[in-house]
Amino acid sequence: MLITHDTRCALNTVVDLVNTAPEDDTAADGLPDLEALAVFVRGHAVSDVGVLSEFDLSAVRKVRSRFARIFAAPDARAAAGLINELVAAAGTTPRLTDHDGYDWHVHYFAPGASLADHLAADCGMALAFFVVAGERERLRRCEAPDCRRAFVDLSRNRSRRYCDSRTCGNRLHVAAYRARRKESESAG
Repeated sequence: MLITHDTRCALNTVVDLVNTAPEDDTAADGLPDLEALAVFVRGHAVSDVGVLSEFDLSAVRKVRSRFARIFAAPDARAAAGLINELVAAAGTTPRLTDHDGYDWHVHYFAPGASLADHLAADCGMALAFFVVAGERERLRRCEAPDCRRAFVDLSRNRSRRYCDSRTCGNRLHVAAYRARRKESESAG
């Protein structure tokens, strides 16, 4: 599957956005205030964003939960329905642009759109491309029992199981190794 630069950026943005959500009532929100939202926007080079407000923070958190439901969708049909609702509510308006030194690419958000609508349109369309390509199963959650972070599996054989093989994957492999060693030591 060919993934363009802007689609990859949108995928990174949506994954990072979903991963700012607290996993439970004891975890901290990764977007606790306007400053955190501004850092997120700058860190992902989200263009055409005006002055952020508490309304933006609240709206982005709502969009974030809608994206999380897409990652949790049981199948492509359910994901497609959620994506359709999301991008329709955002007032998706495709247009070609070549701003900030980037070559021609498509923005899906309407000019003057709120940050939440901007994210819903651009990131929603990036996810839509995966459903259209028959690749929805690449939208995953980490299989580490104590993690559950979202990620997009871009491996050739769709075999990635962890959000980060250096942390979650390695930690589980080391734990399994230690358990096997302990078992063989107690058997011997």
